Amino acid sequence: MTTIISNSRSTANGFKVDISRGERIGRVSSEWFSRPDDERYLSLSELHHAVKSRADRAHARTVESSAIRVEATRNNAERLELVVPGGREPIAPTHWSYGQLCSLVGAPAAYMRQLPAPLAAINLQHGLLNHRAELVKTLEMDNGRVELRAVTGPEYGRIWDHELVSAVMNIAGNGTGDTMWKVPGVLDWATMTHNPFVDITKDTTTLYASDRDVFLFLVDDTHPIEAGRLPNGEPDLYFRGFYAWNSEVGSKTLGIASFYLRAVCANRNLWGVEDFEEINIRHSKFASQRFAYEAAPALNSFANSSPAPFVAGIRAARERIVARNDEDRQTFLRRRGFSKAETGKIIDAVLSEEGHPPESVFDFVQGITSLARGKPHQDTRLELEGKAKKLLESAA
Repeated sequence: MTTIISNSRSTANGFKVDISRGERIGRVSSEWFSRPDDERYLSLSELHHAVKSRADRAHARTVESSAIRVEATRNNAERLELVVPGGREPIAPTHWSYGQLCSLVGAPAAYMRQLPAPLAAINLQHGLLNHRAELVKTLEMDNGRVELRAVTGPEYGRIWDHELVSAVMNIAGNGTGDTMWKVPGVLDWATMTHNPFVDITKDTTTLYASDRDVFLFLVDDTHPIEAGRLPNGEPDLYFRGFYAWNSEVGSKTLGIASFYLRAVCANRNLWGVEDFEEINIRHSKFASQRFAYEAAPALNSFANSSPAPFVAGIRAARERIVARNDEDRQTFLRRRGFSKAETGKIIDAVLSEEGHPPESVFDFVQGITSLARGKPHQDTRLELEGKAKKLLESAA
């Protein structure tokens, strides 16, 4: 039976967790480090207002690339402007859209930015006149002056940033605790407890948006889930979490990742992650339909689903004994493609962290993920984590 720990089990210091298990994921931390204050938002409603208001001021259209005129402005020889058919006035490309424009016509953006504006204009004009696709889709925004936010191929299927935020608000409200989904608390390293009750500030928020993307991360960290016991007899606690991202101007795909985790530290690293699942949708012609029929329902399904299958899978992995002696352990790992050196490290990791040599599928999964955490190269780490995930699923 699934056990969800009630708030009465929480203390002033939060919930005791064991982050030596599972994976460490740094995606949210990377976002947290890179965002200036003006890209950080304290609630989903504030975030939605920002991305919706810019969408309301924008309009997209498809034009013939050969009909676009590139000009170096007379009052600023370092700036380019575009005259687009049907436009009331010249439009200024952003740094991002300038790079897209260069890419569309096959010009290296880094090199083009080093050229004087008149020379860059000549090169871009030549590229547009000879653009084989003939058509481009522009996204223009009136923000005091008309600005080109994006220029893409004609088949680009735009999913607006505010559409993703709206889908999240349908399950998470304001993201500040009015539902079970909220900006996460923080791990206290001294006591190894995850405290969900932390003020949402510019420094702690996980709701972000820039002029080219949106990213948000929420957890249900006031209702931990018990999935078995630790070697010392204490409950092994997890929280549910997800993050989502999008770029309406084409800098990245739309994606949603869901998982179970044991803690979030102050740097917004995710610790003790299990059962990581990810959906990606490219901004192709039918992207909006895929968002409506795949991504949004998947998010709702995860938010409203029971953790019972996850807990049952952990329990099954703990109960399935696959090795009773050193020879069994060596054979079990070597048959799954691990080298002799890796096999020794996995067995030693389990002995160190669990207090006994690996016997169950769960033991071996923990050992493999421990080995993965120590790998500096992402490809190697992901390969090991994939093996651990496959092994865990085989026990269910």
